[in-house]
Amino acid sequence: MQYLLLIYSEESKSIQASDPRYPGLVEEHRALIKETTDKGILLGAEPLEPTSTATTVRVREEKIQTTDGPFAETKEQLAGYYLIECQNLDEAIEYAARIPNARSGSIEIRPLMKIPEPSN
Repeated sequence: MQYLLLIYSEESKSIQASDPRYPGLVEEHRALIKETTDKGILLGAEPLEPTSTATTVRVREEKIQTTDGPFAETKEQLAGYYLIECQNLDEAIEYAARIPNARSGSIEIRPLMKIPEPSN
C-alpha cells in the first residue's frame, strides 16, 4: 500500500540554512531517502517552500478565486512529504518516526486511495 507521510512543522521555528544544525538535518533526510530508495519503497520526497509562497484556489459559482497563503491559520504548516510503498501501516509508522521533523513537529500518515478503473 502507498502512504503519504506529510511533514508538519512550525515555520517560525524551522532550522534555516545558516543554522549550524542544518547540515545534520539535511544529512538525516538524505540517509532516509537513500535507504528507502535502495529498498525500492520511496516513490517521492520533497520539501515545500514556505506558506508565504502558497496560493489557495477555490471555485465558487463557476468563478475561480485565489488567495495568497494557506487555506487556514494553523500552528504547524505543511513543510514537505515522503511518498512510500509499505507492507502495512506499522512499517509506514516506523519510517515516519525516522523523519527528523517528527522530533519537533508531526508527521501525518495518509494511505493513498485507489480509484477503480472504469468498467467498459
